[in-house]
This record gives sequence, C-alpha cells and structure tokens, in this order.
Amino acid sequence: MPLRSTRSATLQIDLDALARNYARLRAAAAPAECTAVVKADAYGLGVAPVARRLLREGCTRFFVATAAEAGELRAVAPGVDIYVLEGARAGELDTLAAARATPVLCSLEQVEHWAGRGRALLQIDTGMARLGLSSREVDELARRPELLAGIEVELVVTHLACADEPDHPLNCEQLEAFDRLRRKLPAARVSIGNSAGTMNGGAQRGDLVRPGIGLYGGNPFTERPNPFEPVVTLSAPIVQIRDIDTAQTVGYGATFGVAPPARLAIVALGYADGYPRALGNRGVVAIAGHRAPVVGRVSMDLLCCDVTALSPDVVRVGASVEALGPNVLLDDVAAAAGTIGYEILTGLSPRLQREYRGE
Repeated sequence: MPLRSTRSATLQIDLDALARNYARLRAAAAPAECTAVVKADAYGLGVAPVARRLLREGCTRFFVATAAEAGELRAVAPGVDIYVLEGARAGELDTLAAARATPVLCSLEQVEHWAGRGRALLQIDTGMARLGLSSREVDELARRPELLAGIEVELVVTHLACADEPDHPLNCEQLEAFDRLRRKLPAARVSIGNSAGTMNGGAQRGDLVRPGIGLYGGNPFTERPNPFEPVVTLSAPIVQIRDIDTAQTVGYGATFGVAPPARLAIVALGYADGYPRALGNRGVVAIAGHRAPVVGRVSMDLLCCDVTALSPDVVRVGASVEALGPNVLLDDVAAAAGTIGYEILTGLSPRLQREYRGE
C-alpha cells in the first residue's frame, strides 16, 4: 500500500506563488509558448492541485515522464495536451492511447513503435548522451522518410546540459548541433528551454519552453540569484525540550557534543519524511524566524536542534519549526545536504500532511 499522511509534520504548498512563478516564466518566454513540466507528481507537490492551478493560469500543455503519469494527469485535466518525455516504450502504447498522450520519440525503435499513430515529438540528443535520437539515427530518418509515415511531427526537441550556466561553451555547441540536425527532419517548431533556458532567452528558448524547477521555487542557475518565489514550506512541531546540565553527546553515533548550559529542541521530522540524513550537523531550521543549527544525526522520525541562543518564549513544546521555506531556502538546504533542490522536492514523503493555499 502507498504511504499516506500520518505525521504532524506539514508541507504547505503555496499555489499562488506557483502561479506567479508561471507568470514570470511566461513573460520571459514570450513570444515562445510556455508549458509546464509536472513529472514526478509535480516535483513531489501533487500533480492534481498543481495542474488545476496552472490550468486556471492559462497553461494548456504539460510534460510528464511516463505513460502512467500521463494517465494520472488526464484524469484531472481532460482537455490539455500531454507530452511524455520517455516516449513510446514497448508495452505502453495502449496506455499512451488511453491517456490521449503524445510521446516524445527518443530512438528509431520508438519511431517504429509509433508508426501510423499520429502526433509525436522528436527529441535529438545534442550532447547529453541521454534520451534522444543520435546524429546517426537522424541521418537514418533523413534517408528513410517512410519511417515517419503516419507520424505528425509536432515539435523537434533537445535538452541543454548546462543551461544553468548560461555562458558554458557547451550551450552554443549543442544549439549548433541541434540546428544542423533538425534541418534534416520534417519542418516543425522547436522546443529547447527548461527553466534556465527560458530565463536565458534568445536561442535557448525555441518556439515552446518547458520549465520545471522554476515553477516550484527552485533556482535554475548555479551562480545567479533565484528569480522565483518559494512555493513550499516544510514544518514540524517541537515534541520535547531538553535542558542540558551535564556534558554529553547527541543522537546516533555520538557525532555532536554539547556542554552545559545548553538547550535542545527535538523536532518530529526525519529522513523518512524526506528531510535528508546528510543534514545532521550541517542543516539549519527556523523557529519564529530565528535560525537554529541541526545537531547530531538526523534519524528516521526526529531531528535535534540547538536552541540555546533563542528566547524560551518562542521555543516550547508544540511550536512550529520551519525546515524548508522562506527562512530556510530550498537551494540552501540542498547545498548543505550536498545535492540539488530537485532531489529535495521529489524526496518529500507522502506521509507528510499536505496543505494547499490558492486551490
């Protein structure tokens, strides 16, 4: 059985902020069309409420990863265009058809699977060695146009490996390769930009952009300020306060030593909730806007923070502790954990209570 909400820890999703982020992306994309990537359950935030809000904002095209995700989205968005990034995989053609989804064909094998089935996108690999037609496969399609019989190519797509670094030389190399290869295929509009590419503008956009992380408040750039608003707040209550009057260690492995006088707060949040274990002795939380360090190892259901410097008026059993949000930014949490904001968001557990603002 899938996990369900069983925790006092709460994930608040601000759909109004999501809408404002979409508006920023749409304005930056113009005159290109702005779609939305809602794969992985809308980056862990819930595809149904996210898609419904984006529909209200005028978004009518969505990208997901798999045929199964397309079916979930179709149930809440019957009138939209849904594109499946992993394409037409063997055994999933009927699922794609039932969801009325359009695959992003990534190989000659997928092109053959989809022959005669109507609309599709073609993806060209221009330098990631990930999904996409190789230059050899593009040449094969050019030599054998009958392979595309019965396939209406709606868009030709590529993906930049280093859009988060706008001046990286690979961006220009990939764009040049894409321009050269796509001209061998049937004439169609193109799609290039993710969140970073959308904000970079010009050649990195194409005719249709497909932002993801920026919608959800993450910074798509490695060395630029984040142009987007936070969307999620992860909070949990203090369940115990410990006044330290004897030198001792904290948590599993005794990785942190504390000397009196000191005060610790035990918080009902752990790695089973999606708060990374790597944040032990590295993370910070906020209580009433005041930051406090995470000390000792993060355990499955609990973490400990040092609240010695905070007023007892704000540190009490039941008080809410912000582990992620406007005072503890997503990308700062990710950096402290040695990862990226994408992984933090998609790792948030279904057992968290989810509350939506702006549904």
